[in-house]
Amino acid sequence: MDGTNPDLLPRLLGRMRDARAASAQDPFGDPVLLTALSVSRGLDDGSLDLGRLGDIIQQLADDAMAGRARRLARYLGHTTGADPFPGLAQRLARPDPLDSPIPFAAYRALVERARFAAVFTAHPTFSLPPATHGALAEAASTGEAPARGLPHRPAPVTLTEEFDQACAAILRGRDALDEFAGSLLDAARAIWPDRWAQLRPSPVKLASWVGYDTDGRTDIGWWDTLRLRLIMKRLQLERLAAQLPGTAIAERAEQAVDAVIMQIASVPDRPTPAAVQAMAAEMLARREAAMTDLTPLLTLFDAALEEAADDAARRKLAVARAGLVAHGLSLAHTHVRLNATQVHNAVRQRLDITTAPEDMAQRRTLLAQVNAALANVQARPVDYGALLAEQASAAKLMMNVAQIAKHVDRTAPIRFLIAETETGFTLLAALWLARHFGCERHVEISPLFETADALERGERVLDEALRSPSFRDYLRLHGRLCLQFGYSDSGRYVGQLAASYLVERLKLRLAELLRKHGLSGIEVVLFDTHGESIGRGGHPDSLMDRLDYLFPPQARAALAEAGLPAREESSFQGGDGYLLWATPELARATVARIAEHAFAALPAGVDPIYTESDYGADFFATLRREVQALVADPGYAALLGGFGPGLLERTGSRPSARQTDGVGGPARLTHPSQLRAIPNNAILHQVGWLANTLHGLGAAVTANPEAFHDLRARSPRFRRALGMALRAAECSDIGVVRAVIGTLDPGTWLDRASATLRPGRREALLAVADPLDAMELEAPLRRLYRRLKADHLALRAAWPELPQMPERLVLLHALRLALIHRLWLLAVRVPEFSPRHGATREGVLARILALDVEPAVTLLEQIFPSAPDPVTGLDFHEPAAPDEGPSYGREHAEIFGPMRQMFDLLRNCSAAVSHEVGAFG
Repeated sequence: MDGTNPDLLPRLLGRMRDARAASAQDPFGDPVLLTALSVSRGLDDGSLDLGRLGDIIQQLADDAMAGRARRLARYLGHTTGADPFPGLAQRLARPDPLDSPIPFAAYRALVERARFAAVFTAHPTFSLPPATHGALAEAASTGEAPARGLPHRPAPVTLTEEFDQACAAILRGRDALDEFAGSLLDAARAIWPDRWAQLRPSPVKLASWVGYDTDGRTDIGWWDTLRLRLIMKRLQLERLAAQLPGTAIAERAEQAVDAVIMQIASVPDRPTPAAVQAMAAEMLARREAAMTDLTPLLTLFDAALEEAADDAARRKLAVARAGLVAHGLSLAHTHVRLNATQVHNAVRQRLDITTAPEDMAQRRTLLAQVNAALANVQARPVDYGALLAEQASAAKLMMNVAQIAKHVDRTAPIRFLIAETETGFTLLAALWLARHFGCERHVEISPLFETADALERGERVLDEALRSPSFRDYLRLHGRLCLQFGYSDSGRYVGQLAASYLVERLKLRLAELLRKHGLSGIEVVLFDTHGESIGRGGHPDSLMDRLDYLFPPQARAALAEAGLPAREESSFQGGDGYLLWATPELARATVARIAEHAFAALPAGVDPIYTESDYGADFFATLRREVQALVADPGYAALLGGFGPGLLERTGSRPSARQTDGVGGPARLTHPSQLRAIPNNAILHQVGWLANTLHGLGAAVTANPEAFHDLRARSPRFRRALGMALRAAECSDIGVVRAVIGTLDPGTWLDRASATLRPGRREALLAVADPLDAMELEAPLRRLYRRLKADHLALRAAWPELPQMPERLVLLHALRLALIHRLWLLAVRVPEFSPRHGATREGVLARILALDVEPAVTLLEQIFPSAPDPVTGLDFHEPAAPDEGPSYGREHAEIFGPMRQMFDLLRNCSAAVSHEVGAFG
């Protein structure tokens, strides 16, 4: 803050507070726009300038970051200096302190079965600079306030940088798992001093798809996936050698590391036949030295444990062995992912299939055809030459899996996730590819149920696949059925709360489905993928609430009663998710909460939401209906696309989706499906209304308010779901939405033009109103506002204790709107110019109204250069004419430079809003 104005922020907050209070009595007042106008007038009269405004925004962002650090510590239940593992381990070995311990065999079964896997995903969202990310995590770890004045906006990141961040988080996670394994061994040693070292405790594992997820992106080649997978192998071996220095195990691991380093170096950046041929020679020549299974190391472990001098040495060996056995020759398990359409395309020509998988009339014929193919498929050899020549994405990915199993690591299967699975044919086609390329034993095929249709049809999809003898044999071979449930598309199309209900309903039907097909004893792996924030599945109250929200205790109990052991998996996405693993202390707290959840006792009673299922079904059906109607409303697309994408940073390596970067600027958004789920959710954060979590609750609650409040009081499951809405309400304000819509309304600018007394301002305001009118957003946005407002009024009336957005966050929205207004007023001062570089003045102005500012200003700077002509002052040996070339230094100083500065500040506001919400999107 400027030292001459230390009370500037309190005064702005006071104005905001007064405006909000006044609006309670004045239904025509708009406190957010009034505050924005007050800021704008301060910039006009000199009582405020962009420098001081930047100081205020920095202070708000610093305060928001400090609050986020405190919330993160509470979220994880982290207490500085506490060791959560010994007590948990002792309770597992001796549930009743006054009673005898459980039998050794029971304890072994308890701690050696994988119950949970944390999956590191990217998508990607890396919304903080690394130093700021580290400072935030350190503050959450120590309880001290983070440093102030740090940058809050991210720099562009590459896939390699994302992978490095994931590996750093995974390494800290592995260290925490080792601590937990050590405590489990210690508890066993106290009871079974002669047998404890036999144990290989690994109830929690880690996995990753960073660098392997090709769903929705084409910039990750098979060679990239191979290189990154080899790096994961190198990191695992290096870690093992560092754990046991001076041992034969470390010596063998180091020999393998040398071989793997040479293999990594041979993987080309761009594959050519010669380069791939050289790589293949290196992979095969060094395969034995690099190892492809654990046998050489486990043999050395057996000998080392026999020769260990004392329990301390045995403990170190047992901990290292447990981590190695749990994760194989990789720092974390491997998940690859692609789209169902890619699987269909890969088998269509190979099996001479002409029927479209979505053709319901031919579904039986199609299933019969692929089942017949499965019964007769012959495995074909795979080499790197075939992989280089293959064109079909799914075939390339399956061949890469086969090669990784053959040349890198055959100890742990690779998860093969298939997005948008809406027919059993997809699973059977993927199995055919696995058999065709000889890797059936090494791949775990998993459908992703995410869209509303997929969740509705999920039971039928599985039934179609399970009717196949080949698929049932495949499941018996692996001993498990793997399923993935997504909260991104389902959350944005049917609403977050309704999505949770649909996912749980499908999980509850698994027991009957597997019993029907004679697979009752099989393990069920349930992988829930989601973002870190409300709107995409990450419950905001605590990590324990998040885990119980994703897999409620009643659903766990239902599968256990059916004799189906369940393994849960949950995603930790990008930089926001990696915060939970960003220091040793946070990683320890995260593993502790996961372990407490994984070993939690099953509920004794039945949650009322299951016994009163009619009300629950009606409640969530109403939510789904209302959100689906909202998504279909043209005004909703207008709200998301008016200038919403311009509020966001690019936070990862994945190319921007469904957007053109030509001179015409971003394409106009006409439906939410044109946005990916992450920016969809992030824009809702930034416009101040988390519709994918809040909308429809008014209609659902008012349908039966008494039943709502009664069930909320008695049902932990229902109350936990509504916890999402409580936090969404804290991040939402209908007044902010009104101000955003007012900003895009030409009528607002006409009203300001009629009221202004400032010379020249009337003309500028009219110049903004005219292109806004041409965008024709006002009518659909006003209709949308009425829809949102009516539902919100109903909700507030029935649930008056719903929290409100805090003043600090409202002020951030108001400051950013003031900056947008000023930026637009500068934009209309751009001089007229004839079409240049394929652009017109009207087109450039339209881009700036959509906040596509940086490329637009760069183009203007080219059209209006500030530098003198490069020939000025040079001697060309003849008399020169006086310089008559135009100079645009004034435009750069008064228009283009301030526009860039304002855009930087409004993006700083967006970063602060993300801190307040707790995640990017």
